[in-house]
Amino acid sequence: MDINLTLLAQAVVFAAFIWFTARFVWPPLMRVVEERQKTIADGLAAAERGMKSLEDASARSDEALKSARAQAQDILAAANKQAVQIVEQAKATAKAEGDRIVGAAREETQREVAQAKDQLRKQVGELAVAGAAKILKREIDPKAHADVLNELAARV
Repeated sequence: MDINLTLLAQAVVFAAFIWFTARFVWPPLMRVVEERQKTIADGLAAAERGMKSLEDASARSDEALKSARAQAQDILAAANKQAVQIVEQAKATAKAEGDRIVGAAREETQREVAQAKDQLRKQVGELAVAGAAKILKREIDPKAHADVLNELAARV
């Protein structure tokens, strides 16, 4: 192998090229690569934070959902209890109203029975007076003998 001037010139030019590339080209390329690596690392870190935040939000929403369900169950239980109370109160009110109506009907019936008895007594008294008038063949004045008729009606 022959080492000649051409090979030596190529070696010097190649060394100058390496020096020029290392001095002026390589540092900006390395800065761009490092910036890109940093951007990628920041993106990955942000993605991890986002995933953790998503997991935390999911856990919080599950807890909120459980709490809301428990609250809904409590509300339903309270509503059912209140409905039962309202039904019981309505039953009690209806029973009281029914008892009042039955009592009023009994009083009305007793009044009507007493009134019917009074009318019957008067009619019996009038029949007795009419019968007595026929027996005696004379007219008896009911106004004049009201006391006697009332006493007779009371006995009947």
